[in-house]
Amino acid sequence: MNEIDRLKNIAKQIRLDIIEEVYSAQSGHPGGALSVTDILTVLYFHEMNINPEKPDMENRDRLVLSKGHASAALYATLANRGFFDRENLKTFRKINSNLQGHPDKNKVPGVDMTTGSLGQGLSAANGMAIAGKLNNKDYRVYCILGDGEIEEGQIWEAAMAAAHYKLDNLCVIVDNNNLQIDGEISNVMNSYPIDEKFESFGFEVMNIDGHDIDEIIKAFEVAKNIKGKPVAIIAKTIKGKGVDFMENQAGWHGKAPNEEQYKQAINYINK
Repeated sequence: MNEIDRLKNIAKQIRLDIIEEVYSAQSGHPGGALSVTDILTVLYFHEMNINPEKPDMENRDRLVLSKGHASAALYATLANRGFFDRENLKTFRKINSNLQGHPDKNKVPGVDMTTGSLGQGLSAANGMAIAGKLNNKDYRVYCILGDGEIEEGQIWEAAMAAAHYKLDNLCVIVDNNNLQIDGEISNVMNSYPIDEKFESFGFEVMNIDGHDIDEIIKAFEVAKNIKGKPVAIIAKTIKGKGVDFMENQAGWHGKAPNEEQYKQAINYINK
């Protein structure tokens, strides 16, 4: 099996786990979790320097899931990567579970930043990247933003700081699925053109298909070789990707499937 097919198979399993998590909890955010799955798959199974047996190793690469409500995708990715038992996914969002609705770095192995308050993740990622430079470490920091989230002003303050400090060890990925809880981002608070905005703030910018594994791999490879400025990858994605009736539907931003929908979703992913 070649690397692309291997990663596609992993992404398929992660999507199945996302549906299992949200259905089991009868709560969660499947739409944005499914849209970011392929990006997380490439990061954790191909790109990042990490070790599940040493989740806190000093020189590991870091990931900040700034759109923390997509935690089901991060948990499924971490479980499949071996950071904790996949059986734990069944406790998603349950009382006393460590797998809460937003990831907590003090409770979940492999989580680098507690997130959920939208707009704050890039500032934290900046801090990690600055610390890496000050301490002469060669780790990289990845920060996943939602395209609705970038309506928050703090994102652009952080973007300005990232360029000012020449954080070439920082890679921002915008999950551009074009939908937030209230509808299309262009109607709620238009942030287009996203690529030109990041470019004007001093980033090296790439536009990619966020579901094309090969494109994602190549983008991260290019990003590692950019010097003197941070990188922003604008990943065009589909909200609810992989489940036909969830795709491009804002209504699936934050609700769980019923039993019939759950079975349909599992069957569709398994096609």
